[in-house]
Amino acid sequence: MTLLRAANVQLSFGSRTVFQDLTFTIEEGERVGLVGVNGSGKSSLMKILAGAARADTGELQLRRGARVTYLPQEPEFPEGATVASELSVSQGPLKEALAAHAELAKRMESAPAEEQEKLMTQFSALSDRIEQMGGWDTEHHAKTLLDRLGVKDWDRPVAQLSGGLRKRVAIARALLTRPDLLLLDEPTNHLDADTVDWLEEELDKLPGALLLVTHDRYFLDGLVDRIVEIQPGAGVTSYPGNYQAYVEQKLVAQENAALAQHKRERWIAQEVAWLRKGPEARRTKSKARIERAQKLMAEKGFERPKVAELRVAAAPRLGHTVIEAEGVNKAFGDRKVLDGVNFRLQRGERVGLVGPNGVGKTTFLRVLLGEVEPDGGKLVIGKNTKVAYYDQSRAQLDLEATVYEAASQGEDWVELGDQKIALRDYLDDLLFPVPMQRMKVKALSGGERNRLLLARLFLEGANVLVLDEPTNDLDIVTLNILERLLLDFGGSTLLVTHDRYFLDKVATSILTFEGEGRVTRYEGNYAMYRRLKEQADAKAAAPAPPKPGPKQDEPAPAKAARKPGKLSYKDQRELDGMEATIEAAESRKAGLEAQLADPAVYSNGPKVAEVQKELDAAVAEVDRLYTRWQELQDLAAASA
Repeated sequence: MTLLRAANVQLSFGSRTVFQDLTFTIEEGERVGLVGVNGSGKSSLMKILAGAARADTGELQLRRGARVTYLPQEPEFPEGATVASELSVSQGPLKEALAAHAELAKRMESAPAEEQEKLMTQFSALSDRIEQMGGWDTEHHAKTLLDRLGVKDWDRPVAQLSGGLRKRVAIARALLTRPDLLLLDEPTNHLDADTVDWLEEELDKLPGALLLVTHDRYFLDGLVDRIVEIQPGAGVTSYPGNYQAYVEQKLVAQENAALAQHKRERWIAQEVAWLRKGPEARRTKSKARIERAQKLMAEKGFERPKVAELRVAAAPRLGHTVIEAEGVNKAFGDRKVLDGVNFRLQRGERVGLVGPNGVGKTTFLRVLLGEVEPDGGKLVIGKNTKVAYYDQSRAQLDLEATVYEAASQGEDWVELGDQKIALRDYLDDLLFPVPMQRMKVKALSGGERNRLLLARLFLEGANVLVLDEPTNDLDIVTLNILERLLLDFGGSTLLVTHDRYFLDKVATSILTFEGEGRVTRYEGNYAMYRRLKEQADAKAAAPAPPKPGPKQDEPAPAKAARKPGKLSYKDQRELDGMEATIEAAESRKAGLEAQLADPAVYSNGPKVAEVQKELDAAVAEVDRLYTRWQELQDLAAASA
């Protein structure tokens, strides 16, 4: 059954058409992901569907009695609100249902027999409704939610909370309403990876429908059963399945459209050649053919969607030393943030920093950059190291400046490699056309501001990029472009992000911040870090085997002191070749996975079993190599 339907919706801001003739439906219990480039109108459409904004034209129909909850990117709270009061607001409908339930139970005690059946039906329906809204122990559930989200102070005013904590309170408030339709706009912003995993599980358990805007592709993959893509200035296209299925369908659709366009262009060329012949030749052709050709030539053909062209200015070559930290300590009062941290950033490395909010990731970056003085330890910055720093608050952008002024920094030309390009043209390539360049920065969406700041930083000619939450608010297309740019970047990168998909594609190692100043390094991407950490946790949790006691008639031998491990010449040779060995093992694993993905293989049962056995062995070998790589890295660090 249709839960919500929007028909022929149109929205414009001045001369800019956000979307027109947009028709969109959501069925009961459906999980829908809404995607599109920044500025295509995703947030605007969410507000219209939630009743928080009005379209210029169009019709909106919601199933009678359906409850809708909307969580915007930047949640709002009434003046004087506390954490407890906001969660009480979310429980309002439940409290009303509980009061009605109690009143109905009282009436049933004295109602005549002929009314009992009718009252019992109402009582049963009300009980079901209470269960749907969270049951009878909602306050306990609310406190559990807040605790899992890292919000400890139940009576604290919301105005005193950080932006990240405010978002978490809003998420708890939204989850407690248990609506028929939940609208979430970038809910994973400001959440660490473990909390995102937990939120995914919570949303998966909700009985109602879900409409979700997020740049977290793993989040989309695990939750939605349909992707709706909004086209700038147009309508929407629906793709069944999760994010992976959407990407595959999108690629096939673009290839088919490009093929159809090629055939169309050849046909047009033939018809144009005929139309240019003399009148005598054209008299032999039908009038219908001429009209058909003219109409076809007037139609707009297939165009590949334009994407932002982020580019990096040339930078000096890095020296042997990039950034090094030895025994760094930092505390704020009694709270220890960094405790004897050792770190070395090498040329070409892309290091991802992960951990819960507030454990010191941003502080560590600012210590490395010299913006915060450490309490102890040694820092070395290479003489050729030139850093560009992306601050997650985007404080470098002047909100009152125009887009052109914010990007120019006094220059009307930019140098990219051996090219000198007009800034106006460069901004146009970044999807900031000339009319938009005259807009003030404060009028841009969060994703557009993010793209503008990244573009400006990449023009600084830096060979070390320090990026603190650069993925927030970016659309998926721009995220893909940023991933490719970092993979091709010749310098080094330090990256703080909670986007697991992004780290899996980009990171060469992971630095985990575990609280109480502890920092641990893992080689490989995010998935490999999780695998290695699970292995380490399982090993630590396993009970130690009992040690045999000394014989009764013999004294216990003195315990020999354990010598610290050192990296031998053979180990060093193994470490030097480890990356190539892992790459070969990963390539073999990928080849076997491709074989299993080929439908032709399944016509031969024994072949399938053989390939699966080889794949299991290849996966085990990749795991073994990464574990050995980590051991060798630890030995190298101990030998340094």
